[in-house]
Amino acid sequence: MIFVRAMREEDVGAVAELEGQIFSTPWSYKSFLDSIRLSNTIFLVAEEEGKILGYIGMYLACGEGEITNVAVDFDERCRGVGGCLLAEMKKEAERRLIGSIVLEVRVSNRSAIRLYERNGFVNQGVRKDFYESPREDAYIMICG
Repeated sequence: MIFVRAMREEDVGAVAELEGQIFSTPWSYKSFLDSIRLSNTIFLVAEEEGKILGYIGMYLACGEGEITNVAVDFDERCRGVGGCLLAEMKKEAERRLIGSIVLEVRVSNRSAIRLYERNGFVNQGVRKDFYESPREDAYIMICG
């Protein structure tokens, strides 16, 4: 059974390793550690039997949340892990009176776009050349 909970310092090593496997310009161990220690962030992990399957992070400012990272282990995809992470993040945002959540996603990442759309996010525009390695535009998606 998949369980979603707050990311803890002891999770950062596994999260940074997963980040490195998935993203071309990954966050470092220190970046995750520094971020989870901030009072204006929410970082969650999805785990099953002690194994971290995925994670999500969000920065909070002025009643808005900005999702920074969403990742699911390649071997655990298509099991609903991403949906569980997003659903729990939306609940946590509501508890903290966050009115809207924004994120960017590569225009080529069709599976992530579908996941976000299923969870109430709407495409609001494009950020040109937002990503590097490879250079690519991003859709700006908003929920709320």
